[in-house]
Amino acid sequence: MNAEVLITKIGPGYGKLLSELGRQSFVESHGQSASAEVIEEYTVRNYTEQVFEEMLSDSRNHIHLMTVNDEPAGYSKISFDALHPLVRSAQAAKLDRLYLLNKFHDLKLGHRLLQFNIAYSQKFNQDSMWLFVWKGNERAVKFYLKAGFEIIGSHDFKLTENHSNPNHLMVLDFNSRK
Repeated sequence: MNAEVLITKIGPGYGKLLSELGRQSFVESHGQSASAEVIEEYTVRNYTEQVFEEMLSDSRNHIHLMTVNDEPAGYSKISFDALHPLVRSAQAAKLDRLYLLNKFHDLKLGHRLLQFNIAYSQKFNQDSMWLFVWKGNERAVKFYLKAGFEIIGSHDFKLTENHSNPNHLMVLDFNSRK
């Protein structure tokens, strides 16, 4: 397949598209992490057009849309100089989201989007990147370990008032990359 893959920085006006893309990719990657009711409650609250428009309007967020032959395939969200008590650097990018629809996984686009975000972060003088990843998403955990991230802690990601998912805190030091 000869696919045209584009990664584009986006801003306000993409809320509807990202809410749909985000919801679908979240359900695909985290849908088994809780009951259908918990997943529905979380996505109804967090994957609305309004939530995404606010996110897109915040200049601290750097959001990129990945398309394959003009079809939305995934997106990422990073922020710079994101402090965390277990991350040593003050110039660390937080990779808040890196989502790719399941139908595009075989094209190795997740790696491409991650490498794009690493290079983009380095352009803005970031020396490392950190993220949270659900411990139950073995594919994602292996993906980040293979990319050079290390597990340095844990975090309970709150989906609803009564349900949290255990997450790894992972970090990649750009200076120690091969």
